[in-house]
Amino acid sequence: MDLRDFYLLAALIACLRLDSAIAQELIYTIREELPENVPIGNIPKDLNISHINAATGTSASLVYRLVSKAGDAPLVKVSSSTGEIFTTSNRIDREKLCAGASYAEENECFFELEVVILPNDFFRLIKIKIIVKDTNDNAPMFPSPVINISIPENTLINSRFPIPSATDPDTGFNGVQHYELLNGQSVFGLDIVETPEGEKWPQLIVQQNLDREQKDTYVMKIKVEDGGTPQKSSTAILQVTVSDVNDNRPVFKEGQVEVHIPENAPVGTSVIQLHATDADIGSNAEIRYIFGAQVAPATKRLFALNNTTGLITVQRSLDREETAIHKVTVLASDGSSTPARATVTINVTDVNDNPPNIDLRYIISPINGTVYLSEKDPVNTKIALITVSDKDTDVNGKVICFIEREVPFHLKAVYDNQYLLETSSLLDYEGTKEFSFKIVASDSGKPSLNQTALVRVKLEDENDNPPIFNQPVIELSVSENNRRGLYLTTISATDEDSGKNADIVYQLGPNASFFDLDRKTGVLTASRVFDREEQERFIFTVTARDNGTPPLQSQAAVIVTVLDENDNSPKFTHNHFQFFVSENLPKYSTVGVITVTDADAGENKAVTLSILNDNDNFVLDPYSGVIKSNVSFDREQQSSYTFDVKATDGGQPPRSSTAKVTINVMDVNDNSPVVISPPSNTSFKLVPLSAIPGSVVAEVFAVDVDTGMNAELKYTIVSGNNKGLFRIDPVTGNITLEEKPAPTDVGLHRLVVNISDLGYPKSLHTLVLVFLYVNDTAGNASYIYDLIRRTMETPLDRNIGDSSQPYQNEDYLTIMIAIIAGAMVVIVVIFVTVLVRCRHASRFKAAQRSKQGAEWMSPNQENKQNKKKKRKKRKSPKSSLLNFVTIEESKPDDAVHEPINGTISLPAELEEQSIGRFDWGPAPPTTFKPNSPDLAKHYKSASPQPAFHLKPDTPVSVKKHHVIQELPLDNTFVGGCDTLSKRSSTSSDHFSASECSSQGGFKTKGPLHTRQINIHQF
Repeated sequence: MDLRDFYLLAALIACLRLDSAIAQELIYTIREELPENVPIGNIPKDLNISHINAATGTSASLVYRLVSKAGDAPLVKVSSSTGEIFTTSNRIDREKLCAGASYAEENECFFELEVVILPNDFFRLIKIKIIVKDTNDNAPMFPSPVINISIPENTLINSRFPIPSATDPDTGFNGVQHYELLNGQSVFGLDIVETPEGEKWPQLIVQQNLDREQKDTYVMKIKVEDGGTPQKSSTAILQVTVSDVNDNRPVFKEGQVEVHIPENAPVGTSVIQLHATDADIGSNAEIRYIFGAQVAPATKRLFALNNTTGLITVQRSLDREETAIHKVTVLASDGSSTPARATVTINVTDVNDNPPNIDLRYIISPINGTVYLSEKDPVNTKIALITVSDKDTDVNGKVICFIEREVPFHLKAVYDNQYLLETSSLLDYEGTKEFSFKIVASDSGKPSLNQTALVRVKLEDENDNPPIFNQPVIELSVSENNRRGLYLTTISATDEDSGKNADIVYQLGPNASFFDLDRKTGVLTASRVFDREEQERFIFTVTARDNGTPPLQSQAAVIVTVLDENDNSPKFTHNHFQFFVSENLPKYSTVGVITVTDADAGENKAVTLSILNDNDNFVLDPYSGVIKSNVSFDREQQSSYTFDVKATDGGQPPRSSTAKVTINVMDVNDNSPVVISPPSNTSFKLVPLSAIPGSVVAEVFAVDVDTGMNAELKYTIVSGNNKGLFRIDPVTGNITLEEKPAPTDVGLHRLVVNISDLGYPKSLHTLVLVFLYVNDTAGNASYIYDLIRRTMETPLDRNIGDSSQPYQNEDYLTIMIAIIAGAMVVIVVIFVTVLVRCRHASRFKAAQRSKQGAEWMSPNQENKQNKKKKRKKRKSPKSSLLNFVTIEESKPDDAVHEPINGTISLPAELEEQSIGRFDWGPAPPTTFKPNSPDLAKHYKSASPQPAFHLKPDTPVSVKKHHVIQELPLDNTFVGGCDTLSKRSSTSSDHFSASECSSQGGFKTKGPLHTRQINIHQF
């Protein structure tokens, strides 16, 4: 049978499965003495093992692992990935592997091994039996290189004499097959006798008569050969000595004897007494018992044969487990040529003298006798394959196996005598780090014997516990102005793991640039100097990370509060505060708010204000910073007030600082324009017919004692220029010709010129009469003055040319009477006008102050809009000349304006265009809510928000000749702007929100606030 036949046989045997789920068995047959890396079999192929996971349908990576005993030299190896079995460099010697066994052909020589398939989901235990077939690697050998045979001289021809048989460790055809006698000298021949057991015994045949006296010794060679390929042989010297004759041989009573003896029989115990008889007498009848040449040396060591008596006794302790049956050949010789032969079969019976044997083969290779498991290994992790055996038989050899104490491990039976040591529950390194327990194997003998095997299992820590901080939130406090490197605290975290998994390093999170943290010790120090005013609190995280794989971490919040020190002086929002108030502001009115801050905290921040040098003109609230007037303002008497303010904090020692305050008194439009030219309302200018267009024919000039926009004047012709012959410059007051005079234009022209200022909140105005006489000459001045006198009877809103009665036909007496009467009327009118004006002015100003106070305290845009609507419904008032011509207001409900002496009624469109009106533009939105109690909102500064605000203050009651100031939306100006720039003609609101420009003027921040007020001037 060749190697291929053996593989086919092994494949057929592999089809017989024991348990496809747990254990299977394979049988392979190989030749001994195979070289390294010769394939023996393929486990997955021979067992038809699929690499596809039936549950998931995915390909699985199987691992094949040979279960070996520690210290064993493996005869085969298994590929962990493919499951193929190969020979190793360790030679498989059948004669060594099965030493002491019978060499019969039917007795197989084999060895067994176990292979496990991992992982646990695919776990299988494969028992592999490898039958080792013999190869002809041993030559047959005789017991001795020289064989001595004594043959009597009277031996008959064809007599046979046994020759010691040669032995060959090989079996079958590789064993002894042929003997050959060399140089027999034709005296001797050789014959082979085959025993029932298959042994070949050589016999020497006498072919010629022997004569000791002629030749007593024959030296030959005998050759033995086996049947192997290549054939092996050996030779021995056969020396035949011709001896004297003894013609009777001994005879045993029984040729085959079988006895039983217990294995615990003591030394010296008789086994059997053999008896042989000899018909000869004398020395030829003396029988000598000896062991046959085929008796194994081990048997000869166990049993002793008395050469004289034939008694076989126990010479050494027997062990049934080592050899259960001993076959002994005993020869009885009387010195004749052919001894008698008897075969004794000694059966050694079992006693329970062997404890069970535990064969512990680790699936997970131990290190110094200890198995290391990871605490994350799953349940049923295979640790070792345990094989228990007992050399005893029957009941004495029946073994049970168990674990001595309660541990998270159990034994799972695979075969009758094999168990898998597995984990029975999840392992926890933090609970128990090491297990040491015994596996007990006990037989069923009487008394029972047992054996233990110690198993040590150490758990390897897995990084399954993150570091834990002692405090999840760490709160600290430190004073500012600290030194660098100041120790703050030690941050500590613990980890239930061990080794590097418990080595913790600390790391600062973001927003922690002011701190240093020792990565090993957790010591937190300050890396910079803290300034509470820059940052009062630091909130950051600290991470504790272990060195496991993968690393685990946790975080704690750190809150560091910086304690204040009095290291900052109070700081004014401006080094120079400038406030602007209207003149006529009542005494004890609020004029401004000093804003001061202190970057410190607590008592160090509490600031008290005081005035240093003011002569009691103002009162300063030490806590709110509100400045109130202790005087009544009159810009014409004093336009500004300057004093110093000191701020002192409550620290120890206290700190202070000073600032300069300037109160600027702003003008109120309380003066009407005063006409300088023409000097009177009765003067005239001659306009020659030759005058060219554009030439100046008259000049109107007036002044206003107010300032700013209140003093800017605008000139307008409101009546007497119905032909459009003249034009007045609104700024200079120069009257020029628009076109060349025609002859029809000859005569006296009366121009009513309105002079109005651009004041706020109301515009004041004055009317002046300008008489222009168009003619080449003015020779009769009296006549012209008489014409002027007569024009006084014509209302100002009508042209003097519209009168039906020509002035030229009036006589001189009438003119004089008219002049006297007119003068009387003018005097009476002036007197009445003065009285009425005083009364109405007082009432008007009181009402105006009430309106302004209400708007200043709680501005309401809706009310303003309603007021505007009502004002628009009013009729335009009429004015009379003041100084030159007094204008008297007529009742608004008059349907028709009747002309009276010294009184004019201006057309509504002219009044809307020029007299007492100025367009202030759309009103800006308010920056505070109505009825707001916070006065500080009326004093917005260009600096940051002040540290404190004004408390609500009750307005002072209105007094005569005083105007309640309506504070602007922004009444705090940047220091350094000492003067106000002259406002443009498009903005006349001196309370407009403005800011100082680089040239010292003011830029309008937004739309100007417009207030349209009907003017009643007397």
